[in-house]
Amino acid sequence: MTILSGLVDMFSGILRLGTRVSADPPALGSNSSGEPITDTTVLALSTAWACVNLVAGTIATLPVMVYRKVPGGRVVATDHWLYRILHDDPNADQTEVDFWEYVCVSLELRGNGYAEKLRGSSGQIVGLEPIPPGIVSTRYREDGTIEYRWTWNGHPRRETSDNVLHIRGFGGDPLGGLSPLAAGAETFGHARALNRTSGSVMRNAMLPSGVYQTSSKLTGDQVREIEDRLALKYQGAANAGRPLVIGHDLKWQQLTMSPGDLEMLESRNFSVEEICRIYGVPPHMVGHTAGNTQLGSSITEQTRGFSMFTLRRRVKRIEAALRKQLLTPRDIAEGIIIEINLEGLLRGAPAERSAFYNAGLQNGWFTINEVRALENMPPVEGGDVPRMQMQNMPITMTAAPATISATAPAQ
Repeated sequence: MTILSGLVDMFSGILRLGTRVSADPPALGSNSSGEPITDTTVLALSTAWACVNLVAGTIATLPVMVYRKVPGGRVVATDHWLYRILHDDPNADQTEVDFWEYVCVSLELRGNGYAEKLRGSSGQIVGLEPIPPGIVSTRYREDGTIEYRWTWNGHPRRETSDNVLHIRGFGGDPLGGLSPLAAGAETFGHARALNRTSGSVMRNAMLPSGVYQTSSKLTGDQVREIEDRLALKYQGAANAGRPLVIGHDLKWQQLTMSPGDLEMLESRNFSVEEICRIYGVPPHMVGHTAGNTQLGSSITEQTRGFSMFTLRRRVKRIEAALRKQLLTPRDIAEGIIIEINLEGLLRGAPAERSAFYNAGLQNGWFTINEVRALENMPPVEGGDVPRMQMQNMPITMTAAPATISATAPAQ
């Protein structure tokens, strides 16, 4: 390697020659409102916080299962080394919920989730340590492998995909997914600008809800006296409701909300819906119920759609990354499967869970003991035999019709 190529390789992370800084947020002024868009400023928006918290928190609480194929089906591979890492204990400092929530938040904000593969003395993966996505840069090496660079606690790191788990978000390429912060900069900036405007309006804590009118002309001293008395005695929430006594033959004229104020309130509602649209979250799930009656579907259907379309594709993306980057050829040959169990969502829905179990028991694709195991109940004798409703027997198995005798009964 020449000196020049070595220098280019050394500083490519800074110059970004052939590299990508993962989900690099847009700089100040990159949206029309001029608002800075970072992890912190976006999460300061209540709607963005609620959407990210809902999606990441829901996925993080779903069990990540490791199965092994067996004749006639599959069993939970509790003896496999990945089961403990993915299902119970990813590293020394985090629970499985902490770890997966961090990874999912990284995906929702930066479009990429990274974790270092911790290895034991024999080279076996013994844990996964999350890496903040904002400090990682990626590039292709000359041999075609992907290189990951980051600096943590003053220590520069350079690893390949052999030692880094990389879960890519929507719409990216092998170097990384698209950043929701960058893609939604205009929406997030508009929402922040509206919040800043409403905050400056409310800062004085005295809105002009009306005016005092008089037919006589007031002197400058009289106007200042009225304004000072109002500001001193009646401004602020603590003085709300105090009786107002004022002279000068003044009459109160109520004012309605200005068109500008109404437009600002409507714009804030629209910003809530825009952020929900970015994350694929039904507005009612983050506390915004306005307009739901116009959607043509019930709240239940919207919630079911959230599970089917928003959560499922995110879960599928994580499953595919885990299978591709963690399973060895031997694991694949032995029929090892990694799957995130979406049925865990039924734990908070007793009616739906009961209907799901009942359908499985009646149609024979669940046994009593399988249902009891899902409900953390001990098995019962005879509960391993699948059962079906008798009326579902084949028509060829029905009893032959009885013959009708024409002989008259004896008298």
